[in-house]
Amino acid sequence: MPKDTPALKIKNASLPLFVLHAMTPDMALFKAQLEAHLAQMPDFFAGAPVALGLAAIADSDTTPDFAHLAAFMRSCGMAIAGVIGGSEAQRAAARAAGLGLFPEGRAEKKPVVAPPPEPTPEPQPAPESVPEAPATVVEAPPAAAPPRRPTLVIDKPVRAGQRIHAEGGDLVVLAIVNAGAELIADGDIHVYAPLRGRALAGARGDTGARIFAQCMEAELVSIAGYFQVFEDGIPAPLRSKSVQVFLDGEQVTLAALTSVR
Repeated sequence: MPKDTPALKIKNASLPLFVLHAMTPDMALFKAQLEAHLAQMPDFFAGAPVALGLAAIADSDTTPDFAHLAAFMRSCGMAIAGVIGGSEAQRAAARAAGLGLFPEGRAEKKPVVAPPPEPTPEPQPAPESVPEAPATVVEAPPAAAPPRRPTLVIDKPVRAGQRIHAEGGDLVVLAIVNAGAELIADGDIHVYAPLRGRALAGARGDTGARIFAQCMEAELVSIAGYFQVFEDGIPAPLRSKSVQVFLDGEQVTLAALTSVR
């Protein structure tokens, strides 16, 4: 290879990422519950990058031993990539342990305040010798919409261990999604058959994304990084029914789909 040939290239990328939120500063309890989850679904995080969410413990005086915690998570088969949120001390400790620092993904929007109206000047008569020039209207070009790819349609069964990712668009599946299979879409997910695997919509952070399943029997559903694991199966009122999944604040919500006549 010639010496002047570039050996690397750096690009920005938006990739699917699991966010594992630490809800307690008690790392012994955190690890015990994580082990219990993985004992029931050992391949759940296999091969997928994971970020540790620290927002819930940012106000705590406790700074986890991130080197030990990362080693523990890797021993469980998890590919920990870094942390999201947390206090300055926690983020500094995570960086010292060799973990990446992800920015907060959902900054609050500032309210738009309309400026007070300017006083209307009194009309002045135009000079008779100078005709009034017509006003020139300059229209701003419309904002470019983010690129969106065509909907990905799958018409064959999705097998256990198979992963399908609809990048930049929606995903429609017309056949069964078996347990152990995984669907990922940057937009919405529609499954017109039994959904028994995992479904992750809004993978690039679209909190308005939804999952629609004709027969809901999923192991896990996720919207924009917030996920719900069904260790004991789908709740009885919704099991094997037509269901939609959406995000209500930071809560993954399931609701029955009713036909409109």
